[in-house]
Amino acid sequence: MTGDAHPIADYGLIGDTRTTALSSPRGSIDWLCAPRLDSEPLFGRLIGGPAAGCFALGPAEPVHPGTIRRRYLPGTATLETTWASDRSRLILTEGFVANVTGTLLPTNLLVRRIVCHGSPVSVRLQFDPRGGLDRRPLRSESRSGLLVCSQGGLAVSLRTDAPVDVRPGLHHEFVLGDAETLTAVLAIADHEPLIDVSVAHAWSALCDTDHWWRSWSTDLAYDGPGRDQVVRSLITLRLLTYSPSGAPIAAPTTSLPEAIGGERNWDYRYAWPRDASIGIAAFLAVGKHDEARSFLYWLLHASRLQRPRLPALLTIDGRPAPGEREPVAWPGYRGSRPVRFGNAARHQHQLDGYGWVLDGAWQLVRAGHRLYGETWRALSSFADFAATHWQEPDAGIWEVRGEPRHYVHSKLMAWMGIDRALRIAATHRTSKRRQRQWSEARTALGREVTTRGVDTNRPSFVRAYDDTELDGALLLAPLTQILEPRSPIMVGTIDAVRRELSEGPFVYRYPPGHDGLAGGEGAFLPCSFWLVQGLAVTGRRRDAEDLFAELIDAGNDLGLYPEEVDPVSGDYLGNYPQALTHATLVQAALSLLDARG
Repeated sequence: MTGDAHPIADYGLIGDTRTTALSSPRGSIDWLCAPRLDSEPLFGRLIGGPAAGCFALGPAEPVHPGTIRRRYLPGTATLETTWASDRSRLILTEGFVANVTGTLLPTNLLVRRIVCHGSPVSVRLQFDPRGGLDRRPLRSESRSGLLVCSQGGLAVSLRTDAPVDVRPGLHHEFVLGDAETLTAVLAIADHEPLIDVSVAHAWSALCDTDHWWRSWSTDLAYDGPGRDQVVRSLITLRLLTYSPSGAPIAAPTTSLPEAIGGERNWDYRYAWPRDASIGIAAFLAVGKHDEARSFLYWLLHASRLQRPRLPALLTIDGRPAPGEREPVAWPGYRGSRPVRFGNAARHQHQLDGYGWVLDGAWQLVRAGHRLYGETWRALSSFADFAATHWQEPDAGIWEVRGEPRHYVHSKLMAWMGIDRALRIAATHRTSKRRQRQWSEARTALGREVTTRGVDTNRPSFVRAYDDTELDGALLLAPLTQILEPRSPIMVGTIDAVRRELSEGPFVYRYPPGHDGLAGGEGAFLPCSFWLVQGLAVTGRRRDAEDLFAELIDAGNDLGLYPEEVDPVSGDYLGNYPQALTHATLVQAALSLLDARG
């Protein structure tokens, strides 16, 4: 492994809806971007090796994995790790303070407290912040027991109740006796004053945050299959939403590989309109209408400069994503290179995005929310674009780095977008001429895709025109309602993908390696949850429930899911935790609830 980084599945997620951190079973924070989700890493050992820094607080001696227990405090984003032996227990409680508006607290405040129960135990503390892609140690100074590290406009401080002054980069050991605690408080400031927070005040603020999270999760209107997993997924989606703008990021990490040692290592710390639209449906269904609306309003604000063209992805501020940088000194996770910061998919044309966005807006309208005039004008321009450009090839949902093609999933989603625009137009002011143009485009597109996009020998939709390969994204075809969900083509598509792209409960996006890059990849977990939806919608409720139960077991002990899984070993692959996986888990659970009537 890289340094002593752990398997991807071993990490727990904590955050404050402005940034997140990944904490290992040894109590080491090996990934934290500061001050925002898309900033350069302050602790980056996960993919940058020991030279990229970490923040460790846990037992000084090695512990057997079987003695480690982890959980989130119920209904919260606060992580608890317990290390047990015959004579003692160490318990680490850690989390970010979420609500800082109107308080004298820093924008990012991480609180970590470790307590001993039983015989004395040695505890280690290492605080080693690094500066961005060059992994340079920060300038540091101690001020009355407060360690302050800085670089440029970024300043971080560490206050502890340890008996000695902590120095950056060094290992410090302490012995905790029964009922004794050690608390470490990390504060982050970016081009603003650095606020020193006492240990007691920080711990009290974290307790207030726990109360806020419990109130938020208790208010979720869902009582169906896998409730615990659904609640955890919604909390994870909330953590992966940048609260100042409402932008949902795909994942908090970059360059975690889709195959160990391979080159499919992408930066997912950006916002895809597709993911935002899926989040609208997920939050609406459980009664979180404010979150659903914020996704749409962020999307419309972010896309205003390029409208009517919809960008494939954007930064959390709504700007074009940066180009890819590949720092050569970064070794990558278990040697998987290149490590990438930035994402070149920003230049791609992805037709399916228009369908997702318009369907998300339709979900809001159907839930009783009337769209503002400016909002509907923006959405109408997206429908116009889809109606005018659906005959053009695109890059597809999987962002294949090759020549554009006529991807069938893209055509189906474009049809859905135009269809949803027509549904919204029934209750929102829209000219007859525009509605007629949309209707004509919907008819022409529907006729073409159900002819050129179908292999009649299966029968099934196929990956692209003039192709016989399948695509996991076709599992969404019944949800578009272009054909009756239980029609032969819809049922045949679900069955064909399940038969030809599945390995156990896991589904590949397409035949492995068929994306223009060398090597293979794991099975794509959102496709597996889409299969649950497809089975439920096409009338195979029992099969859908059985598959859902298997997939729930694929989550780690904290209820977190990655982008991909190795179907043979069960190892996690790709960026983690993946927002799309958690959103599709919620939608799969909702589809089972609908199937039960």
